Amino acid sequence: MTEAKGLVPKRILVTGGTGLVGRAIEKVVADGEGRPDEEWIFVSSRDADLTNATETKALFEQHKPTHIIHLAAMVGGLFKNIRYNLDFWRRNIHINDNVLHSAYETGVQKVVSCLSTCIFPDKTTYPIDETMIHNGPPHSSNFGYSYAKRMIDIQNRGYFEQHGCRFTAVIPTNVFGPHDNFNIEDGHVLPGLIHKVYLAKQTGSALTIWGTGKPRRQFIYSLDLARLFLWVLREYDEVEPIILSVGEEDEVSIREAAEAIVEAMDFRGELLFDTTKADGQFKKTASNAKLRRYLPGFQFTPFRQAVKETCTWFSTNYANARK
Repeated sequence: MTEAKGLVPKRILVTGGTGLVGRAIEKVVADGEGRPDEEWIFVSSRDADLTNATETKALFEQHKPTHIIHLAAMVGGLFKNIRYNLDFWRRNIHINDNVLHSAYETGVQKVVSCLSTCIFPDKTTYPIDETMIHNGPPHSSNFGYSYAKRMIDIQNRGYFEQHGCRFTAVIPTNVFGPHDNFNIEDGHVLPGLIHKVYLAKQTGSALTIWGTGKPRRQFIYSLDLARLFLWVLREYDEVEPIILSVGEEDEVSIREAAEAIVEAMDFRGELLFDTTKADGQFKKTASNAKLRRYLPGFQFTPFRQAVKETCTWFSTNYANARK
């Protein structure tokens, strides 16, 4: 049927397809955002070890993708990064190089890789935008991960200049939603807090939040990010990366995020802040002006609604959630 319409079928391979963002893309595609000329293939580390060049090449030869959404990465929260900076650098450099080079060698038409706002310089002016990625060292707490992710931007430029490849990248702010990693030690701030509130409610104890609660973040709901990924894959033609984020006015403090979770889960206990624990960067305010130039009417899910949906998912799927 797609042939008759003159559409060339796309085979879209999603690496890291069982993670937070991969699951969100899968849901959005299944719920009606997919197109008849698109075949979606979601793969995880069970399908191939992307740190291994031979396995990566074999995966590409097996599925013969025309397009890639590259989400696979070694990821973790602040405290895991502090402990394993070298591991974060080495594993992510290998993964990214293998994926991008296999994409080039097998004639993939477009790759959209996923970066992070933590790659931006630690000492900077706010809001940060796409032109500022390489303007200075990243925060020392996660330099391994940050530099590895920055190198994707360098590789995208190189593949374009030397081979004409359309490889690009998106830079989301703090992503959260169903299928996140809710591990309290190694996860990111919002899913970690959701798990903590769940446990505090079960045991009737106080909720202890690491740090002062003052750092500020822009959170993006994984399902909103998934819809934006589809737009980038289909419509965005620049090699230069694009920040995918809610506006600067939608930034919330960790305390406010915790209060939204407390409300969503109807937690009635005491809220304590352990100020002996590190805060990480105070803020990473990003500008979504470039996104808004392209998509002025895009509607983000309100933060409290997205938190409520995520808390409900976690409570319902507690037995099987990553934690």
